[in-house]
Amino acid sequence: MYVNETRLRVRYAETDQMGIVHHSNYYVWFEVGRTEFFNQTGMSYGNIEKQGILLPLIESSCSYKEPARYEDEIIVRTWIEKLGAVRITFCYEIIREKDGKLLASGKTVHAFVNADLKPVNLKKVNESVFETLEKLYLQ
Repeated sequence: MYVNETRLRVRYAETDQMGIVHHSNYYVWFEVGRTEFFNQTGMSYGNIEKQGILLPLIESSCSYKEPARYEDEIIVRTWIEKLGAVRITFCYEIIREKDGKLLASGKTVHAFVNADLKPVNLKKVNESVFETLEKLYLQ
């Protein structure tokens, strides 16, 4: 399985009154990790969308282990956990770079749909994108 690593630094605006990262930002980081996953593998959300395939989020979860703080350097690890013809599941780990501590882990599930938001079988409507994702999943 291919695992993409995206490095980020916690910004002041991402923290709350307690000086730790607000929980909602982890989902933003998941999206950054997922976007970079596609970019680093030669695909991009934009190009996939131009081909008529959209990937709306249909399920998400996050488990918080340790707080991230202002100016922490973090790594967002992203990989495909499950790939089907009409759905894809991504997993994430947020790791503090300086000590390797796992700060959070999560998962998002996305459907493959057309511009009318109707589910599509990715194998049938865009076999090349499916095969690329499958190689990354099986790698």
